[in-house]
Amino acid sequence: MPPLRPSNRTRRPRPGTPPAADRRSSRRGSPHLRLRAGFVMIAMVLSLFAARLVQLQGLDPGSYAAMAAAEGTVEEVLPAQRGDILDRNGQPLAISIDGLMVVANPEETEDQAPEIARFLAQRLDVDYITVLKRLRVKDSQFQYLARHVPSTLANDVLAEAEDRGYEGLSTRRDAVRSYPARDVGANIVGFVGTDQPYGGLEEVFNKALSGKDGSETYEVGDGNRIPLGDSRTVPAVDGQDLRTTIDRDLQFYSQRVLAQAVEDARGESGIAIVMDTRTGEVLALADYPTFDASEPAVSKIKDRRARSLNLAYEPGSVEKVLTLSALIDEGKVNARTKMLVPGSLQRQDRVIHDHWDHGLIKLTLAGVLAKSSNVGTVLASDAFGPGELRAYLAKFGLGQPTNVGLGAETRGNLPDPALWNDQVEDRITFGQSLSVNAMQMTAAVNTIANKGVRVDPTLIQGEATRDDGMKIGTDVSTTRRVVSPDAARQMTLMMERVVDPEDGVAPAANVPGYRVAGKTGTAQRVVSCMVNGVKQGCYDGSNTVSFAGFAPAEDPRFTVYVVIQNPKVAGAGGGATAGPVFSKLMGYTLQHFAVPPGHRKQPVLPVEW
Repeated sequence: MPPLRPSNRTRRPRPGTPPAADRRSSRRGSPHLRLRAGFVMIAMVLSLFAARLVQLQGLDPGSYAAMAAAEGTVEEVLPAQRGDILDRNGQPLAISIDGLMVVANPEETEDQAPEIARFLAQRLDVDYITVLKRLRVKDSQFQYLARHVPSTLANDVLAEAEDRGYEGLSTRRDAVRSYPARDVGANIVGFVGTDQPYGGLEEVFNKALSGKDGSETYEVGDGNRIPLGDSRTVPAVDGQDLRTTIDRDLQFYSQRVLAQAVEDARGESGIAIVMDTRTGEVLALADYPTFDASEPAVSKIKDRRARSLNLAYEPGSVEKVLTLSALIDEGKVNARTKMLVPGSLQRQDRVIHDHWDHGLIKLTLAGVLAKSSNVGTVLASDAFGPGELRAYLAKFGLGQPTNVGLGAETRGNLPDPALWNDQVEDRITFGQSLSVNAMQMTAAVNTIANKGVRVDPTLIQGEATRDDGMKIGTDVSTTRRVVSPDAARQMTLMMERVVDPEDGVAPAANVPGYRVAGKTGTAQRVVSCMVNGVKQGCYDGSNTVSFAGFAPAEDPRFTVYVVIQNPKVAGAGGGATAGPVFSKLMGYTLQHFAVPPGHRKQPVLPVEW
């Protein structure tokens, strides 16, 4: 059989059968149709995206952004370093050392918030309500609960919290306030508690000392920081240092001498101020009793403010320096004016006495001051015209805050002109029926030492701004003339007779090798009492004793004022009780600042005629 050969004939399609190409086309669909379908699908997807974008960006962008930020970012506090408080020589009174802040992640603490808040309030002395709110803050992973906690305490608290099963607490670095001098200057400096300052310079200059905390914001995922995630940092601005006029060594010595004197006199409290005569800089400002700024909670003292500024009292006979200086400045008397002084003086409805019994005596004006005669002072003051004495006392600074640098200062009480009558003026001439604070009186007496020019007292070197906006310091202190140089010179010579061993009332205030000018003060104390059911001031028989003076008298460098409240030993008075304290403080100060002893002879004014 012959082999089969391929046929050269083309097979014809069966009738009614489409060509092969057409068959393939029908299986795959039309390209135009496919394109149209694809475009429709893309358009639908883009429409969904567009609608979502409109919703996110057009309708409610803020809430969605906040939700995203809350879910993916953490903001932490970068604490500013608190400024130091230094003495005039740069020695620290208050500094900041390493410590910790206790912080919380509210996402982990919310369920146990009441228990944790109660625990921290007991262990760290923080406010329970404030901590409770922070432990429950929504959409937050960082809230600080306690600032400036000593490292040992913070670590102990967190270890105890972990033992109790409290979660979500941790620590961050945060400086702690330290007071290396402990009680030295505590009444001036104040202290910083867990969350806020209390008293003194710490409170008055809190804004300047605190600086401004910074912040760091970063992205987190699964509770961990994303290494390359978005982050923003606002650096902290550290607080300013505050340099005071205080000499730390002199402050230490002043506090110790004052404390011993108050205890020896069985007194209630005491104040001692040392001032640079020429500049008004306060070199020491001692209070007793005081407290340890490192452990304020241990102190039994309720009021830790500076008593030298916050306590108003009647100054007693130190006031005679101001009264008689004004009379001399007016040209009505001079240091040698001769006076006949009786043992008592009937004035209006009262009798004025001296502190010692005597008949009619012949005293000069210098003798009136040296013997501290109330009767002689009143008789001399009769030469004042209406309103003259009050005007001088206002120029000396009485009845006005000194703005020395601390807060809550009393203005004292200089009676209003409408209440000023002859009877009031009589008592004011020798230091009763008005009140002062110790800084006011120091600045007033210092005016005589500074040749009749009052200079603002200050605790701050340079210039600093208090939280209330007031600028204070040596750079902005002011001066004003109160009495003439001649009036100040005559009064200085008269004050030297006060410490004379034979004719004066305060020989114990002398400083060997130096000429001293000074004045004693003894005044009845006003206390609160009930009279016919009404609360008012009454004299209770207790006294305020004081001594104010300056040295060297021929060229004054320092003014010292000592006040002791309610001494209970027999014979306690300004000369016997406060005078020796003045002597010790002035002697130490003159030697500390290397002031050489004087060699000029003291002119002797007659005290009698």
